[in-house]
Amino acid sequence: MGLLPKSQPPLVGVDISSTAVKLLQLSRAGNRFRVEHYAVEPLPPNAVVEKNIVEVEAVAEAIRRAVTRAGTKAKFAAAAVAGSAVITKIIPMPAELDEMELEAQVELEAVNYIPYPIDEVNLDFEVLGPVPNNPEMVQVLLAASRSENVELRQSALELAGLTARVMDVEAFAVENAFALIANELAVPADGLVALVDIGATMTTLNVLRDGRSVYSREQVFGGKQLTDEVMRRYGLTYEEAGMAKRQGGLPDSYEVEVLEPFKEATVQQISRLLQFFYAGSEFNRVDQIVLAGGCAALIGLPEMVEEQLGVPTLVANPLAQMTLGQRVQAHALAQDAPALMIATGLALRSFD
Repeated sequence: MGLLPKSQPPLVGVDISSTAVKLLQLSRAGNRFRVEHYAVEPLPPNAVVEKNIVEVEAVAEAIRRAVTRAGTKAKFAAAAVAGSAVITKIIPMPAELDEMELEAQVELEAVNYIPYPIDEVNLDFEVLGPVPNNPEMVQVLLAASRSENVELRQSALELAGLTARVMDVEAFAVENAFALIANELAVPADGLVALVDIGATMTTLNVLRDGRSVYSREQVFGGKQLTDEVMRRYGLTYEEAGMAKRQGGLPDSYEVEVLEPFKEATVQQISRLLQFFYAGSEFNRVDQIVLAGGCAALIGLPEMVEEQLGVPTLVANPLAQMTLGQRVQAHALAQDAPALMIATGLALRSFD
């Protein structure tokens, strides 16, 4: 018949971090999004090390649990490889090439930019637009990752019963999600936003200008240091310490002796990441800091960052304007939202 528009099969965004699998599925009515399904499932220690999958079966098992807990029936997934595993370059290309010619040309050019044998690499590219002051050339964004990074994620998804339909790059997924919070920010027209994602073992700085990432850097630091200190000081297991961090129940001394020093250390790490950015660019300040990741919601952290670094700071909630499906618990989602930036960006790929 062909009268009704064919709807895409829904994609579920699956963010595989060092300590958890985060799964999110969205639907859209008009211009409003709705959170249909979501789950966060912990990973066993060292199943993923600094965003590299070490134990595929353990990751697949966590994805399977997340799918069950979320109650999704989706069969297709969008996942992402970490920025550190991806080489991106913007290269100029003649504007008159068609898609096939462009693809062939990009593959020829890629050899000059990628330090691995080209048959060990997964390549993708996107035309960004004309080269400024030269309408005969276009800027093409080239993204390449070693095939094993992509294949390990595909395998984990497949073992869990999902098919990888989209393999994205974490920084691009964050850009996608950032579009949902950009209008809440009081930033001048081409102002700079520092999005700091404080994960369990890695803290990632993405500097965005007009919604595009202009700088990205990762540093080994994260909430696991707080968990380790809680374990050491109070004689708890890894799981108990993680629970206590989220739900409370630690001695009164925790705030002063453990939490405050960790928050101070976090501010120092953010400051260092920004110094690296300033040192390598023509900028010497950012207009807004947005905190994301599991540690973003630590009580008092945004205020401390703002006070010590002198930049307005808020916590990311990419889902703030969305309605919720009946399976989704608002309270749990609000707590997890700052850690769902990548998962949100991936879930949005359903609507490309």
